[in-house]
Amino acid sequence: MNTEQYKIVHLPREQWKNALIPMRYTTEEYYDVRIEKGGKGFQVIFSREKFSTPVSHYPEEYDFPDKLYQDHWEKAFAWGVVEENDGKQELAACIETCPEEWSNRLMVTELWVHEKYRRKGIGHALMKIAKEQAVLEHRRAVILETQSCNVSAIQFYLREGFELIGFDSCCYSNRDIDRKEVRLDLGYFPRKDKIRREDIVIRGEREEEYHKVEEVVLRAFWNKHHQGCNEHLLVHKLRDSAVYLPRISRVAEVKGEIVGVICYARAMLQKGDAQKEILTFGPLCVAPEWQGCGVGGFLLEETLALAKEEGFEGVVIFGEPDYYPLHGFRTCDQFGITTMDGRNFDAFLGRELVEGGLAEFGGKFIEPAVFEELSEEENEEWTKHFAAPDKQKFPGQWD
Repeated sequence: MNTEQYKIVHLPREQWKNALIPMRYTTEEYYDVRIEKGGKGFQVIFSREKFSTPVSHYPEEYDFPDKLYQDHWEKAFAWGVVEENDGKQELAACIETCPEEWSNRLMVTELWVHEKYRRKGIGHALMKIAKEQAVLEHRRAVILETQSCNVSAIQFYLREGFELIGFDSCCYSNRDIDRKEVRLDLGYFPRKDKIRREDIVIRGEREEEYHKVEEVVLRAFWNKHHQGCNEHLLVHKLRDSAVYLPRISRVAEVKGEIVGVICYARAMLQKGDAQKEILTFGPLCVAPEWQGCGVGGFLLEETLALAKEEGFEGVVIFGEPDYYPLHGFRTCDQFGITTMDGRNFDAFLGRELVEGGLAEFGGKFIEPAVFEELSEEENEEWTKHFAAPDKQKFPGQWD
């Protein structure tokens, strides 16, 4: 797909709310659904069959046509390909997602590509965004619904790694089975199997691996907090900094593949004229396809044990408040520590490696200067060394 010709952009709610999605397709096949009750329960059979004559479906036949940002999808977010026609913006393709919070799944509520743009890779690129969002938000599955007569859509989803997870035989009417239009629910599952410690090698980084390590960092943070990221540049610059601690920094390797990274640096607490050396780290990250498997936890706990052996008494970080408290971190106000400008917030966290290692000193946290010396221009230049994905807007980004 020519990404320059068909650029996918975020579709803001205020501009695209209630935009009609003209879903239409013609099909010669369907999946026949039969439910048979027996002495030991039910048997459900899906068999691919042919219509005697092609069947077409149009938005005009439905009482509730597809639209973007419908009110019942309160946290929906949409992307699409937009065309300019006579000064007016028109949709050529779109995808909309909405989190199902209670089950921690991400639902694809709409996916559509105009007939003249199909078979150009646009649908794949749109679905890739939904999968990326699921990983960024640590969702356990991506789910969607389609119809048993929309065989081309079903085949597309199967190629995308989806599988059948359920069906509803009376979703659209009381005669869905007879009408050959049964709702099928499909699901895609990012890797979530926990890994065993004996299956991971945790070791120091080698010089010939520098680029590979930075590539893992880039993929882990890309589009997470901002459009793009700069953490890969931080790792590159940190190695040449006097505050870097390679003797306790580590990579995680599985079957010869580097899947995780943690980089440590010296930091300071300041109280009046007194200072105390402590630790900070960043980044701690895991390649997207390995997130949720426990790699990050192994890296964190083993390197903190090394740091304690080195004589460090505590560590302070800016990190995810939903993750680090699971590993013994607490908000810094509990240690009497603030940022340099006197603030505290949920993502400002610390962990004592010895009792009182932070709280008995308190004070203000001085982050190493290298963490701030990451200009946008320098980052853009360094990113050219990588096959970086497209920058994209996602919900939950900081800007």
